[in-house]
Amino acid sequence: MNFKAFNFHPQIESGIKALNYETPTPIQVQSIPVILQNRDIVGIAHTGTGKTAAFGLPILQRLMEGPRKKIRVLVLAPTRELAEQTHDFISKMGRFTKLKSVTIYGGVKKSSQIGNLRNGAEIAVACPGRLLDLMENGEIDISQIEVLVIDEADEMFDMGFLPDIRRIIGQLPSERQTMLFSATMPPEIRQLAKGILRNPVNVQVGESAPVPTVSHAIYPVGQHLKAPLLMKLIDCMEMDSVLVFTRTKSRATRLARNMQKSGFCAASLQGDMTQGKRKEAMSGFRKGKYRVLVATDIAARGIDVTGISHVINFDMPDTIDSYTHRIGRTGRADRKGSALSFVTMEDRGFVWSIEKAIGGRLESRTLEDFDYGVPAPKGGPDAEGRMRSAAGRPAAPARPSRRDLSSFHLAHDSSTGSPGVSRQKSLLGSLKSGRARSIR
Repeated sequence: MNFKAFNFHPQIESGIKALNYETPTPIQVQSIPVILQNRDIVGIAHTGTGKTAAFGLPILQRLMEGPRKKIRVLVLAPTRELAEQTHDFISKMGRFTKLKSVTIYGGVKKSSQIGNLRNGAEIAVACPGRLLDLMENGEIDISQIEVLVIDEADEMFDMGFLPDIRRIIGQLPSERQTMLFSATMPPEIRQLAKGILRNPVNVQVGESAPVPTVSHAIYPVGQHLKAPLLMKLIDCMEMDSVLVFTRTKSRATRLARNMQKSGFCAASLQGDMTQGKRKEAMSGFRKGKYRVLVATDIAARGIDVTGISHVINFDMPDTIDSYTHRIGRTGRADRKGSALSFVTMEDRGFVWSIEKAIGGRLESRTLEDFDYGVPAPKGGPDAEGRMRSAAGRPAAPARPSRRDLSSFHLAHDSSTGSPGVSRQKSLLGSLKSGRARSIR
């Protein structure tokens, strides 16, 4: 099957051809005919499977008829990066249609966004906060919206946007087409869908689990040795483009800075950065200026870089859904990718949850020529800058002692299935005896 089967307007087909698209992805095959019939839809698919085109192309087809230079389609996105990504992609697909898209999000001056709205456009891609601001000031009228798209709905929930979304929906006409797309579908989002969609068609591609093209492995390590291990790994392994996840904004900034001091082409991406700096980091990562991008979960939501070879969980996420979102940044478009996770003793239970989600064991690795025996420095375990020398770039350190990692291997052997009671007791015993001290 190819895109010609959908009978898009010739100007839209020209846009598809210009992007060198030939074969639609599974989510596109299943979603596009439904949307062209003006049906409401719930689309569940992993990141990188083509969701934007799945709703963007039928929207362009709809807009080829009817009035121009008035907002008829509203796309809600959780982050500025995702809003820009969606806007850019729709603009490229519709380059020959003369249809216009505008972005609306915070962190930049309102004046340019208001100017774009006044110049006329058919599609608004917006983050909820700034959109409500412009609505309250009378700068945008959404009472004539024909199509509403809620993209990355699960992330909207995680970021606390559901109240804002409900306020926005309250101002929309009841007669509209509504689409909800997400990588996962927690109960709260199912409840939202039930309340705002009319007899929707449910489309799901794959399960709500990590993508099958990604290999998974874990590296047991002490908190204070994460940064040197990260730098040593990147030095030793063939990694083309590396996305590193941290739990906090300050750690993302600090880790990227320390990597830069150690000679790595690295940048950070986190929510406290100005929009200009965030754009520069994203653009540099996409174009290869930066080999490593250190990001938080929220900031990384808009990352769409097909060539990411490795995702590294410097800090483990809090939920399986978050793990799914993170590693969905690699192994995209059926390419192979690797997901590596740094695991401390506190993360062991979550490792077992990941194994249950992926239906298999996670390979446990240790790195040759890395000194796992370096003690934690005074001042706490989170001292990346003071531990850079342990990465071994100037000289190869001593071979690691496997004895310090024995507690992990007792709890995480090569057998299949969830850890049994005896293995959990072994782990607890090692914790009590102090054998796991170096990877606490």
